[in-house]
Amino acid sequence: MTYAQQHLEEATRIIEKIDFDTVEQVADILACVKAEEGRIFFLGVGGSAGNCSHAVNDFRKIVGIESYAPTDNVSELTARVNDEGWATIFVEWLKTSKLNSKDCVFVFSVGGGNLEKNISPNLVEALKYTKTVSAKITGVVGRDGGYTAKVADACVIIPTVNPDTITPHSEAFQAVIWHLLVSHPKLKANQTKWESTVK
Repeated sequence: MTYAQQHLEEATRIIEKIDFDTVEQVADILACVKAEEGRIFFLGVGGSAGNCSHAVNDFRKIVGIESYAPTDNVSELTARVNDEGWATIFVEWLKTSKLNSKDCVFVFSVGGGNLEKNISPNLVEALKYTKTVSAKITGVVGRDGGYTAKVADACVIIPTVNPDTITPHSEAFQAVIWHLLVSHPKLKANQTKWESTVK
C-alpha cells in the first residue's frame, strides 16, 4: 500500500466514525444564532487559525451570519501577545467585542485546550469567559477534544485512526465539517458561485 492510499483510507475510516448527530446539533445551534442575529467568533491557532479565516468568509458570504476571527488582525494579535501574554489574547478580544448570549464561540483545534499540559491556554481562558456570558460554544477538535469538548454545547471530535496523523486529519476535517455546515439546508442562504452557473 502506498502512503497516499494509507492516508486516504484513514480519511475514509474517519468519515465512518464521525458522530453525525453531533454535527446536526452544531447546525441547530448555529441556526439559532442566525435567527437571533448573533455572531460567530472562530478561535484557533496554527493551521486551525488559517481554517478560522476561511470559515469566517464562508459563514458571512454563504450563510449570512456576522462572523470574525481574532487571528485575522495581526496588529492586535501581536500587540496583545507582546503586552499581555499568550494565554489571554482571545479572552480579552472577546471582551472588547462584547460577546453576549446571542453569540457563539466556535473552536477549531487539534487538542481543544488543556491547562495542565499548557496546551492552548488561550482557548481555555476564552471558553471560561464564554460560559460566564452564556454564549454558545461549538467546536471541531481532534483527540479527546480537551477542554473544548468538556464545556461545549456541541463539539465534533475527529476520531483518531492513526496516532501519527492526528494533526493533519484533525485540521483537514475541520474544513470538511464547516463546509458541510455552510451547505446545510438549515443554514445556507446564498448559492455558491460555481454551482449557480450549472443549468
